[in-house]
Amino acid sequence: MESFRREVREWLSANLVGEFAELRGLGGPGREHEAFEGRLRWHRHLARSGWTCLGWPGERSVEEQVVFHEEYAEADAPAKVDIVGEGLLGPTLVAFGTPEQKARFLPRIRSLDELWCQGYSEPGAGSDLASVQTKAALDGDRWVINGQKIWTSNAHYSDWIFVLCRTEPGSQRHHGLSYLLVPMDQPGIEVRPIRQLTGTSEFNEVFFDGAVTAKENVVGEPGEGWKIAMATLGFERGTAMLGHQVSFRRQLDAIMAKAPQDERLTRAWLELHVMRSHTMRTLNDEPGPEASVLKLFWGSWHRRLGELAMDSLGPESMIDDNEWQRMFLFSRAETIYGGSDEIQREIIAHRILGLPR
Repeated sequence: MESFRREVREWLSANLVGEFAELRGLGGPGREHEAFEGRLRWHRHLARSGWTCLGWPGERSVEEQVVFHEEYAEADAPAKVDIVGEGLLGPTLVAFGTPEQKARFLPRIRSLDELWCQGYSEPGAGSDLASVQTKAALDGDRWVINGQKIWTSNAHYSDWIFVLCRTEPGSQRHHGLSYLLVPMDQPGIEVRPIRQLTGTSEFNEVFFDGAVTAKENVVGEPGEGWKIAMATLGFERGTAMLGHQVSFRRQLDAIMAKAPQDERLTRAWLELHVMRSHTMRTLNDEPGPEASVLKLFWGSWHRRLGELAMDSLGPESMIDDNEWQRMFLFSRAETIYGGSDEIQREIIAHRILGLPR
């Protein structure tokens, strides 16, 4: 494995040069607006060199994925631009897509020729995803879609969206839902960016008013949308989290270098090591409710780190726009997106601990 680590490190060193060297450290949650076109060129360069979709079945071992994400973060390489397509939809199509869907979509996800966003949350169905009301009805050889999605990350950059829709009239909760693949560039779709606390717009509202997609663009059978959607959420956990933890460690190191030592910094350091140990222990498990433990842990930890940065750095943290302000503000969202802390606790209580509802 050391030879593979050396290969990754040497490739990154040789390729993060020129135009790409200027992208170091750019992008990521709350910072998706940074050098988007340049980062897209970098991500396509990664694809041409065989460094995308490493987590897809048959690509790389878990150990190799861990090494790649750690070295990628250590190199301060720019954040990728299509985590949703590569990390969520791709594995979902590998597991549940038809041969035709795999042939049509997977190569273009791998090459970054088509970018994706996720159409799950709605104004009345955020963490309670089973309450979705966006509707789709078959009209001949196409689905016609009406409704609204919200908090749709990078919808303004995306070519396609996978949408959880209610396709059986009168159905409720988990029943009667379907998982549709929908092109974004059409008259029936409107994207409205949402201005965030950070002053940027990463999230969006997406409105469907008679939007259409081909009949065959349903993943799984009609009515199986809940099962497919839950499988997609299961893929959110994985080796990429280890790369995030390297970034967390770099942030913590920077705070410790500038701020007075106190017990909160020591506690943050210890908790980060616990987080990594838990991640490594569960990497080879099948996706399941245990992912909620990690989500609950890292979201709360990073929010506290933002608070600690502002406290520890004092007046310096309040001057102009800076990294610590952005982390403090955007980390508030990390305990909400991907399933709020309350929902994660519910999952842990009922599905892991077996407590009564």
